[in-house]
Amino acid sequence: MSNVIIPRAESPEAVGVSSKCILDLIEDFKNSDIEMHSLMVIRHGKVAAECYNYPFSAERPHACYSISKSITSTAIGFAVSEGILSLDTRLIDIFPEYKEKADENLKQLTIEHLVSMRSGKNTDILKNKAKIDWIDDYMKSPWYAKPGTDFRYVNENIYMLSASLHRLTGMNMRDFLRPRLFEPLGIDYPFWETDQNGIEAGGWGIYLKTEDIAKIMLCYAQGGKFEGKQIIPEEWTKVATMKHADNSLGTSKDASSGYGYCFWICGTDTPAYRCEGMFSQFGIVFKDYDAVLVFTGAEPMTQKTLDCIWRHFPAAFDNAGKEGFVAENFSEAISNLVLDRPSAGDRSGMEKRLEGKVIKMRKKLLLNLVGYPMSVLPLTVTYMTTDKAGNIDNIIFNFGDDVCQFSWSEGDERNKIPCGMDGKYREGLMYLGGIKYKVLAAAKWKSDNELILDIRPVETIAKRRLFFTFKDKNKVVMTPASTPDVKNITNFIKDGAKDIFSNKFVVMLAQKIIDYLPAIVEPVHKGKVTNKTVEDLHREAHS
Repeated sequence: MSNVIIPRAESPEAVGVSSKCILDLIEDFKNSDIEMHSLMVIRHGKVAAECYNYPFSAERPHACYSISKSITSTAIGFAVSEGILSLDTRLIDIFPEYKEKADENLKQLTIEHLVSMRSGKNTDILKNKAKIDWIDDYMKSPWYAKPGTDFRYVNENIYMLSASLHRLTGMNMRDFLRPRLFEPLGIDYPFWETDQNGIEAGGWGIYLKTEDIAKIMLCYAQGGKFEGKQIIPEEWTKVATMKHADNSLGTSKDASSGYGYCFWICGTDTPAYRCEGMFSQFGIVFKDYDAVLVFTGAEPMTQKTLDCIWRHFPAAFDNAGKEGFVAENFSEAISNLVLDRPSAGDRSGMEKRLEGKVIKMRKKLLLNLVGYPMSVLPLTVTYMTTDKAGNIDNIIFNFGDDVCQFSWSEGDERNKIPCGMDGKYREGLMYLGGIKYKVLAAAKWKSDNELILDIRPVETIAKRRLFFTFKDKNKVVMTPASTPDVKNITNFIKDGAKDIFSNKFVVMLAQKIIDYLPAIVEPVHKGKVTNKTVEDLHREAHS
């Protein structure tokens, strides 16, 4: 554990935060069906309260999605301060190999246009990133507007910031940030998804602990300082969190109140800004209250989560003085939160029949055509990864007293993880799409021929459930499900269609098509129990 930590307050009230409001917020999350993974509130430089919903914890990094953009913006702030580049630096001056065929728009495109999401570039989000050169694809992508004239949220804009830093410094962004940001704040060298050349995605893909996010946002709240030491350039903390882009066409107040340099301006009555990641990852600075709130979770509708927070904050800062006492059982209440705990069940005689036998599964051609073959990883995880893995096959179950060993293949990767059958998760590791995932897994017989596997890559936001039904003649049916539920995700995508298309008819058509997504991306899979064993798989692999 890092020895650089944010000091802890004796109680929320000691730094002017209402403990009752915090408990009310947590209860509101539950009642609103918002899946909370962690919550941290900081005021006057001290942690007023923090809580983690088991199996999530303070020690585990968490998928941050587009909070990555704010970290990339911070790297640009260092680069500007050190004279490595300026906001007016043109992209073709960093990548001169594109000068000869550059059109007028490309000649004008600057770092400032990228970091404020006003590039005018229109990239294809459906392209398979494992098969393209990311820089070349961006430079040759079409224009929807002249640079600097229109706001559009394009992930690849921020990738190009990462690529620009790499070209100018010869370092990847994590190495660039290590002595400037990570080490001074006691942040472990993070995982960050990269392209094929080791350049960080920039706009997505970083994993950070809750307190890591809090430290960075606390620096922004304090003019770049942490515990009195200047970490982030002070000028950048001001300029990055000001409105630079007009996003007034956004579908909600918090998505239409202005966009800075990879920071969102909140639509609250009192001044606030935030870093934000998909599925409700937030780091919010309340400017007038010297306060920061960090939330991680798995709610697709980010505005729903923000609305829930606004019902209690910043009021929690005003109410603390009125109440003046710590809510009863506060410490106990925030220390015993459980999101997900497995249960034990009776064992089945089917175990003898399945023990060590290879189960072959049929591929779903449509899933492979759209680029999202069925994986043990839920769609919310594979959606943003470069290599999608997928095509679950060659399944083997090995049953013990309290644990079922589940092994399977996806492409050329084979994994084996323990699944607790005694009402307790077991921890394991799996490698999919070239990425290592820590997992918690459990298994339970629902009936004599129905087995449920719950697999949670615990540093991501999601959980995969695989429901196996074993039928006569060695037939197997595998029904996948996940949390967040795919239906909730499609509602989120439907809502986003309004931002992508201006034509109402096109929006309606897109939304109708999206309604069919759950059945497409999580279809029932069929397979068969064979007489093959793992030794047969090894022989086949080496033949």
